[in-house]
Amino acid sequence: MESKETIQGFYLRNASVERLEAVRTPGIGHFNVFTRESCSLLTPYSRRDYYKISLIIGKGKLHYADKWIYVDRPALLFSNPVVPYSWEADDEDQTGWFCLFTDQFLQNGMRLGNLQDSQLFKIGGTPMFFVDEEQQKTISDLFIKMMKEIESEYMHKYDMLRACLHLMIHETMKMHPAENFEPYQNASQRVASLFMELLERQFPIDSPEAFLKLKTPNDYAQSLSIHVNSLNRSVKEMTGKTTSQQIASRIVQEATALLKHTDWNISEIAYGLGFEEPAYFTNFFKKQTGMAPNAVRTEVV
Repeated sequence: MESKETIQGFYLRNASVERLEAVRTPGIGHFNVFTRESCSLLTPYSRRDYYKISLIIGKGKLHYADKWIYVDRPALLFSNPVVPYSWEADDEDQTGWFCLFTDQFLQNGMRLGNLQDSQLFKIGGTPMFFVDEEQQKTISDLFIKMMKEIESEYMHKYDMLRACLHLMIHETMKMHPAENFEPYQNASQRVASLFMELLERQFPIDSPEAFLKLKTPNDYAQSLSIHVNSLNRSVKEMTGKTTSQQIASRIVQEATALLKHTDWNISEIAYGLGFEEPAYFTNFFKKQTGMAPNAVRTEVV
């Protein structure tokens, strides 16, 4: 429902990658490492359900909801499951490495606190670091070490991979984050567009069990990693309607379709659209349309 790429989704999207999942033992978590030659030149704007560290060698643009940065020299990027982004390469000459991992893998057997609270992965932090020649060699050597280790038969290789990750994180914490992020010239238009795209991706509701996950302006703001006031201001400016009105309008549209074209009962439709009680849905629908849900269904019959 929500625009969020899973690890399995990553492998489906990157079917050309030569390396399969390497760490998937229950209790250990997931880890894998790749060269960036296997990356697509354009990645979709979305959240991921995994952590990712990339050494980017190649030019391109990194996009967030209301800002972007041009990468014109080697850079180290940290991404987490909370903040959505997209990458747009400027040319096909893209090299470097990246690794995917879960919180469970990195912290296996260790008490390190929440990764999303760390300096490199926290919400609102600066996840991009431009590296000099010496730093690039240090990080590159760690990626090369991980690629060799993941293929080894060493019984403690997962500990070695974990140690390389920790070392990479500590080496990065010595660096100064990039500060030249640029706001979009029309940030309101971009934010409103991203909101409308995310809203539309919640539908259609295919079954009562596939219930609506994003229901409030705050839900959408969190998914886009922006403040709800910024979302409300942008949507109102660009559409003339409030965020709540846009959400309500789309729910009514979906409810009407379900009433006319399915045999679901009112309770099933209410649950699928995110209402805890059928009465809440009925009151909402009558307030928005002036009609009871059953009246819409009767009209069709």
